[in-house]
Amino acid sequence: MTAHLAMIVGSVRRGRKAPSPARWVYERISADPRFTVEVLDLVDWALPADLSGGATTDAFADRIAAADGFVIVTPEYNHGYPAALKNAIDTVKRPWYAKPVGFVSYGGWGGGIRAVEQLRQVVAEVHMVDVRQSVAIRDLGARSGAGAPEAGGGAPGHPDEAAESDHLDAMLDQLDWWATVLSAARRDLPYPGSRRRR
Repeated sequence: MTAHLAMIVGSVRRGRKAPSPARWVYERISADPRFTVEVLDLVDWALPADLSGGATTDAFADRIAAADGFVIVTPEYNHGYPAALKNAIDTVKRPWYAKPVGFVSYGGWGGGIRAVEQLRQVVAEVHMVDVRQSVAIRDLGARSGAGAPEAGGGAPGHPDEAAESDHLDAMLDQLDWWATVLSAARRDLPYPGSRRRR
């Protein structure tokens, strides 16, 4: 099975650092024959904050429904995750059900780990399976070049470069396993609750 992953870029702020880590992740997934990948950058999706629906919401839901799994690239803002990302998760609901998700975070000394810990609680409420391995990119603003990992694995000389690359490999291994298992399960047995309206 070739799993189709949607990579969701969660920051919409002006001056955001998201494009650099997102590019690194996209290039790594694109080079892996186990996956196809598309980018859903929330800056390109004007999802209504009042959850009123509409054509944009329907199009976004269709893209989520077509994915076998997800990678969320998120910063940590004020010890949490972006409001636009929470809105995107709340907007869709059932198309997330019984699908795996991995996290790549950045921001501050902890590399965004507090945002990810909060997101694990959120994705559980829309019946997603969060894989154990995640990637935390520390000290993003201090790096050379574009200021983030590049396709080769990290900014030259950065002490966390090898760990970040290894963590991404492990996360993709887990996403591949879960995407394969859950895709077969959804095909053979409807997920409980997927037919009910919430």
